[in-house]
Amino acid sequence: MSLGAPIGTGADIVEEWVPEPVLESSTPFEGFIFDVVRERVDLGEGGVVTRDFVTHPGAVAILALREVDGVDHVLLIRQYRHASGGHVWELPAGLLDVAGEPPRDAAARELAEEVDLVADEWHVLADDVTSPGAFPETVRVFLARGLRDVPEGEMHERTAEELSLRPLWVPLDDAVDAALTGRISNSATLVGLLSAGLSQRGGWTTLRPHDAPWPAREAQERAHSASSPQP
Repeated sequence: MSLGAPIGTGADIVEEWVPEPVLESSTPFEGFIFDVVRERVDLGEGGVVTRDFVTHPGAVAILALREVDGVDHVLLIRQYRHASGGHVWELPAGLLDVAGEPPRDAAARELAEEVDLVADEWHVLADDVTSPGAFPETVRVFLARGLRDVPEGEMHERTAEELSLRPLWVPLDDAVDAALTGRISNSATLVGLLSAGLSQRGGWTTLRPHDAPWPAREAQERAHSASSPQP
């Protein structure tokens, strides 16, 4: 059947961030960072179904790029992730957990806190919804350039897992190879590296402004606002 599907173009690839009617909603589990929500949803011809999903405040990741001997290098960090049971290579990243904070400002804060860097130039590389069927975490991956050190005396005091962060500058091409050969597994890092590799080859023409529209995030915020108790 799929071989007979219509032939389209890139212009046909448009996501619609409009939820189907929710008939009932409850929260069986409330956690420190995320909750588990159960909802009965009316899918029309598909009938009424019950779906569980994990809420999440959203996140940002930062692909910090600089030239070393004429070659673009990206900064990766090695960090312990207890839920996954491993020490993994990632881009600097963090939660959108400060009310009203623009995503670019959150990315700048995380870049300073995790790797002691400030960037003068910011663009959007890619947007990711990590697991739309069950874990609707929206992640915006930024490209940060024009890097400099955080001033002395303003460095963030790291604790817990962040104490063991190991930063490493790697040629972008090498990092892309590591992603393609299974040596990097973090989804936002994969999205960021592969997007950067492709964008670099095209002269960075795919970059978007740091405040470009983010439909998935906007839909998530509308859903959260609709489900929040009214005073």
